[in-house]
Amino acid sequence: MKIEVWSDFVCPFCYIGKRRLEEAIAHFPHKDQVEVEFKSFELDQNAPKYSGKNIHEVLAAKYGMSIEQAKEANKSVGLQAASVGLTFNFDEMKPGSTFDAHRLAKFAKTAGKESVLTEKLLHAYFTESKDLSDQETLADIAETVGIGRQEALNILQDKTAFANDVRIDEAIAQQYGISGVPYFIINQKYAISGAQPPETFANALQKVWEEESSVPKLKDLSVGGAADASCTDGSCAIPNNEE
Repeated sequence: MKIEVWSDFVCPFCYIGKRRLEEAIAHFPHKDQVEVEFKSFELDQNAPKYSGKNIHEVLAAKYGMSIEQAKEANKSVGLQAASVGLTFNFDEMKPGSTFDAHRLAKFAKTAGKESVLTEKLLHAYFTESKDLSDQETLADIAETVGIGRQEALNILQDKTAFANDVRIDEAIAQQYGISGVPYFIINQKYAISGAQPPETFANALQKVWEEESSVPKLKDLSVGGAADASCTDGSCAIPNNEE
């Protein structure tokens, strides 16, 4: 079973949704047969590098609300994060472009380190207040997962490196009609939108597993009385021609 997850590193519900999915998978009887693959999605492809404004100021300006209203909204999200064991440090977050972070994740995928780097990047932004739009910071984070710092920096400094990989993910998201994240697609047939409760993910996993692994049942349309017109267990019935 393959689960593709479209998400962004500065999306709080993406981190919360990731934890809830992980909880569901941890209790799934067939968890060893579940593969999770992360896909790139930028909430704002035109986002600048970190400007010095905190997340409260950015949200207030974006949605036309006061700083206090923004803080209250973030506080509510923080409580949801805490419910799954995450700590969000909203006051110190450094919002900015995530394009380089996504490019780095694509590079990490070639080394089999996409999953662990994704977790590190989310933790770095939401809990450690790291600036993910800064290439030196990204190189430092890459080093913590076993990627050579200079190697990562070389990739990041080449603006074309893995850029197409990111854009392809975003183009596919557009084809699917994905306008918000997190967004989960299971076996390219089933979709879950948003940071749903663990129970929703658990039910989805079970449903998909049952539907995908069930043996098709055939309706028998044979006409009765033709038992002597078939072969079974290496032998064939001998027709009885006696009147």
